[in-house]
Amino acid sequence: MAVPKRKTPRARARSRRAATWRLRASARSVCPQCGAVKLPHVVCGNCGWYHGRQAIDVG
Repeated sequence: MAVPKRKTPRARARSRRAATWRLRASARSVCPQCGAVKLPHVVCGNCGWYHGRQAIDVG
């Protein structure tokens, strides 16, 4: 089994782990039916349309 020759410095290990801590803005798309901002691949909460058809009844 391979063994490291040197100890990994704290700064290097922490910077490698910190890459997963970044906060990213979630993706957004526009509903083609009503023009509201929505998550991609999700039924529009404003009008209920998804993929060119009425998926849910929003009253």
